[in-house]
Amino acid sequence: MATVAIIGAGDIGGATAQALASCGRVGRVWLLDAAASAAAGKALDVQQAGAVSGSHTRLDGTDDESRLVGCTVCVIADRFGARSDEWQGEDGLSLLTRIAPNLGDAPIIFAGASQVELLSQAAEETRIRRERLIGSSLEALASAITAIVAMEAGCSPREVMLTVLGTPPAGFVVPWSEASIGGYAMQRVLSQVQLARIEARAARLWPPGPYTLGAAAARVIDAILSESRRALSVLTQLEGEFGVRHRAGALPARLGARGIVDTRVPELSTREQVQLQTALGG
Repeated sequence: MATVAIIGAGDIGGATAQALASCGRVGRVWLLDAAASAAAGKALDVQQAGAVSGSHTRLDGTDDESRLVGCTVCVIADRFGARSDEWQGEDGLSLLTRIAPNLGDAPIIFAGASQVELLSQAAEETRIRRERLIGSSLEALASAITAIVAMEAGCSPREVMLTVLGTPPAGFVVPWSEASIGGYAMQRVLSQVQLARIEARAARLWPPGPYTLGAAAARVIDAILSESRRALSVLTQLEGEFGVRHRAGALPARLGARGIVDTRVPELSTREQVQLQTALGG
């Protein structure tokens, strides 16, 4: 069974650990934080909840970074404390530089909503392949928008297929021309008034809360471990997509054991192209 290491025992780290324990695909979860006793306590809490939920995932908390050796996936989350600060900036880059030798080829998931710049810095300033650097927060946003669309259409969220592009919080775009409901083009199912109402609500959904971010990180990890053929909305370092280089942006991507297997650039309408270029600063 796979081993997942989560750096940070804050709210997002704890939510990710709980979501992973519930999915049943991960054999062991390491929760790493400088506050080792807090990490151990949170891991024990999730472990004991497994007796109720039927989960058999083993969880442990520690401050020993050598535990990263041999992990299947590493998650960069938030530090334990009153504010649950996400790893970012120089502290985050220093952390990645320090732990990278212990990770081998394991994919690195950036679970926080404020880690877009950290992902881009890691791609530019370390020797980590861009395919291993994956931001999961856009999948949280896509799931929230999917829920709104399903309510508007009066259908199950499972019938809604959409993706999110751009770089929140600066801006993001939902390519409605590619979205669908129950196999039908969304623009044939919903009126322009309904789509405008959804867009207005979607603009207020960022940033997602810690439980949503944790669930999204777990979904991305599940796709990596199962090598799912379904594409998810993830952040990656753009290298020519949409005419943009050397900055992070969202793309639909298929994931596997070594990270991003392939990406797809959606066909956009003229309006959506202009919106995306504005969101990406082009």
